[in-house]
Amino acid sequence: MIQNMTLIMVLVVWSIIWKGLGLWYSARNEDKIWFILILVVNTAGIIPIIYLALKTDFFQSVFKSEKTKKKKVKKKKK
Repeated sequence: MIQNMTLIMVLVVWSIIWKGLGLWYSARNEDKIWFILILVVNTAGIIPIIYLALKTDFFQSVFKSEKTKKKKVKKKKK
């Protein structure tokens, strides 16, 4: 019972985070269809992730920041 509740809570938090990011970026980019789709359809974060991957540079900026962190660490080791 507690394991099920934990899983549900994790999925709810996961969905809220991705839905929030998707709504934020779609509103800023004035993508009304995507905004309505993300707002109305509950997909456990799948549609917001697809939107962020296809229509924004969200994932590129996340991966760029990871690469720059790695480069800084390498420079410090030398």
